[in-house]
Amino acid sequence: DIVSEESIDNFAARIKEKYGGIDILCNNAGIAYKSASTAPPVEKSEVTCATNFIGTMKVTEKLLPLMNQGGRICQVASLGGLLSFSLPDEENPVRKRLLNPSLTVQDVLDIHEEYQAAVKADDYSVFKKDTAYFMSKCLLIGYTRARSAAGLPNGVLLNCCCPGYVATDMSSHKGHLTIDEGAVTPVMVCNLGPEAGSGKLYSQGRPVRW
Repeated sequence: DIVSEESIDNFAARIKEKYGGIDILCNNAGIAYKSASTAPPVEKSEVTCATNFIGTMKVTEKLLPLMNQGGRICQVASLGGLLSFSLPDEENPVRKRLLNPSLTVQDVLDIHEEYQAAVKADDYSVFKKDTAYFMSKCLLIGYTRARSAAGLPNGVLLNCCCPGYVATDMSSHKGHLTIDEGAVTPVMVCNLGPEAGSGKLYSQGRPVRW
């Protein structure tokens, strides 16, 4: 349960005790409210980001010290996390902050707090309305970029990917890709060579511009 710090701690302790370390970590946990959902916007933003961003970040940070030399971490994000979806205006100040080469993890956390505050205040002067899923994935990509820039131990690579529109419960089985087809890009990211570097977003087997 990635929204439970106790569960994350217990998982990390078990992995360390039983295996000693990790070669590959693929963070695939994620949720999305259906388009017909009548849940309040505050609930959607808080619950979605708790799993897709905060929970994934906490798992990454907790397991990073257990990654073996040359380990690979793949964050399953989405093309919905592209800035063109959540923050399309190129002059948007939050978009500019996210694209700043000196972006830090704390900066991303600050933006997350600002987003949640904006939703609670029903203030969409900076953030778009009804974009909880897009923002959660956007923040995950931002975190991945910032964490990569801060430096990673043991030659570990940390990247994001979009698996594509896959026929799963999340897509109400409307996706045009099978589970096996959806696994292609995540598996590729989990096996990138050291020359690939970190902090990138991959889709259909190649890096894409955020």
